[in-house]
Amino acid sequence: MVAAPSGRRSQTAPSVTGGRGSPRGIRDLPLKLSLKPGEKFVLNGAVVQNGDRRGVLILQNKASVLREKDIMQAEDASTPARRIYFPVMMMYLDEAGANRYYDEFVQRLSEFMGVIRNPDVLTACVNVSKHCMAREYYKALMLCRKLIEYEDQRLGNVASGVSADRG
Repeated sequence: MVAAPSGRRSQTAPSVTGGRGSPRGIRDLPLKLSLKPGEKFVLNGAVVQNGDRRGVLILQNKASVLREKDIMQAEDASTPARRIYFPVMMMYLDEAGANRYYDEFVQRLSEFMGVIRNPDVLTACVNVSKHCMAREYYKALMLCRKLIEYEDQRLGNVASGVSADRG
């Protein structure tokens, strides 16, 4: 269905010598989205819908892209982990206005971390924060999905909004 994970900016490939995460030798690769008929997605803040046939969209440069299934409405941010996901999603979709959402993200992440005792989940929280500080919002969103999954397992929540098992 998707040649690259949905929502990524242009993918980067590590160089042979630079290694993972190295700025040297990394180049941007196109992002290929295979779209179902009628599928919606957000592209740099604009809601776009595919026509009545399957389609392929290739993005040649950096862009913020989220599929409809990864988009959370404000009213769906009804649990602690979802309250972390929502401002991260907004920072990703509105990178120029990310500062408007950052304080809420910090508050919600701090509250969540204050009650979590699982070391793996706490590590994921720290990594979400690191990705946000590095303006790697898509990576942070994918980790937030793991927080939502953990929360749903522990609290027995009925999935609402973005669900970790849908991607």
